[in-house]
Amino acid sequence: MKSFVNYLRSFVREEEGATATEYAVMLALIIVIALGAITALGEKVSSTFANVTAQLP
Repeated sequence: MKSFVNYLRSFVREEEGATATEYAVMLALIIVIALGAITALGEKVSSTFANVTAQLP
């Protein structure tokens, strides 16, 4: 376990590792934001179609 922790520390300290980590964090944030936006938009569109359907004879 101690060697794994040492490996993680050395990975984080390296410039290439930090860059890859930054890209991974940015990608994860973009995915989370996109999913949230799609979910919110989907619910709004669904309620709009439900209102239109209710207004039809």
